[in-house]
Amino acid sequence: MRPIFILFGIPFLCAACASIGPDYSRPAVADLPVSWKSDPAWKPAWPADSLPKKEWWKAFGDTQLDELEDHCLKDNPSLKVSVARLDQALAQSNAHGAALFPTVALNGDATRSRISPNRPLANYAVPNSSTLQNDFKPNLTVNYEIDWLGRVRRDIESARASAEQAQADNENVRLVLTAQVASAYFQLRQFDEEIGFVSDSIGLQEKVLNLTRIRREQGASAEGDVVVQRALVESSKAQLELLINQRKQTEDTLATLTGVPATNFNLSTGPLPSNPPEIPVSLPAQLLERRPDIASAERAMAAANAQIGVAKAAYFPALNLTPVLGGYESNELSNLISAPSLVWSIGVQASQTVFDGGRNRAGVEFAQAGYTAALANYRQSVLIAVQEAQDALSTLHGLASAKQQQDAAVHDQNRSYDLTLLRYKEGLDNAFTLATVQQNQLSALRTQSQIRGSQFISSVSLLKALGGGWQQTDSPQH
Repeated sequence: MRPIFILFGIPFLCAACASIGPDYSRPAVADLPVSWKSDPAWKPAWPADSLPKKEWWKAFGDTQLDELEDHCLKDNPSLKVSVARLDQALAQSNAHGAALFPTVALNGDATRSRISPNRPLANYAVPNSSTLQNDFKPNLTVNYEIDWLGRVRRDIESARASAEQAQADNENVRLVLTAQVASAYFQLRQFDEEIGFVSDSIGLQEKVLNLTRIRREQGASAEGDVVVQRALVESSKAQLELLINQRKQTEDTLATLTGVPATNFNLSTGPLPSNPPEIPVSLPAQLLERRPDIASAERAMAAANAQIGVAKAAYFPALNLTPVLGGYESNELSNLISAPSLVWSIGVQASQTVFDGGRNRAGVEFAQAGYTAALANYRQSVLIAVQEAQDALSTLHGLASAKQQQDAAVHDQNRSYDLTLLRYKEGLDNAFTLATVQQNQLSALRTQSQIRGSQFISSVSLLKALGGGWQQTDSPQH
């Protein structure tokens, strides 16, 4: 019995051996900046991937946006596809993991056969005779690959990394979709504000147009004044139609993102929130702990690294326990389950490729090239993440300064309109001057709304660039 124990002990001895191929470690990203180029007023934050960030949009404090995000996460088809792919990757990982265990099969054969008496003679002195007999053979078979080089373990390592990559990909799809919903929502609210400004302006312009017509009838104004003011009203109405059309297109985008047919979706008008949230910003290196796209690229690199070991194992012999068979065999059911009917066998089989025309070498080169590509993609993902965060920071800084200047411009334009209208009523200014001031006032109001909308959209971009939020703590999280 000692050989049997030795055979069964081989897998456990092999499990303690080092696996073939390079062990994985995440490479450092060269030239990663230590800080951002931004206004010193930004507060530092220390994000970590384990900290909660799934509902980052709630930082804006808009219940309508919260509701749209909930519908997106529940009904968006792209997200459902991503979840299904994650389920596939997890199932595939479990399938690869099963290779660590033997395959056990329960078999049963029952035959009744007749041997021909006219078959070739085995002994010429003894004639053949016909034989009719039964053969009952229930048995248990076991197949197992001895992982003496760690090929199976490397394959499982690769499959698990791929499953983790699918998890990160799913998180990234979730982040991208929720960011698209938030950006479209704030774009729509910006259009709502602009539509309100243009509509109010049209109302004022039409009042001035009526006043101008009265003055024309009284001989206090020329026909050209009426034409100038009427042209301004028509121009403003054209702007209104364009804005309404843009709003409708944005509304249709929100419908698709939330999984609703565009024809069945309608969002009532509303204002932009008062101010975008104050966003503390992490250090560039900490994006590696936060961004799901970087996590996906890093896991792809780990999977590719493990495949190098799988490819290198092909150079060495494969060891398999030949079907370990145990069971019974008898020609009668009455004595089938008995000691004399017991049968078993066990053995080890080794196979080594002697010549393959360079196939194994090509397999290793393919795996190594795959790792090189995954490494380059990882570094590119990090660079893009830093760029996106830096761009969003710079844009927000510039928009904050522009908003202050535009607020002052709107105040001055409103004051200019009031004064010019008063002078026009007194006959001190002509219609052309008033129309110019009205147009400048409307342009200033729309620019103010566009800057506010851009602030919210850029805040969404920054939150997305940071991986979906932040967590303020007293010390860095690791």
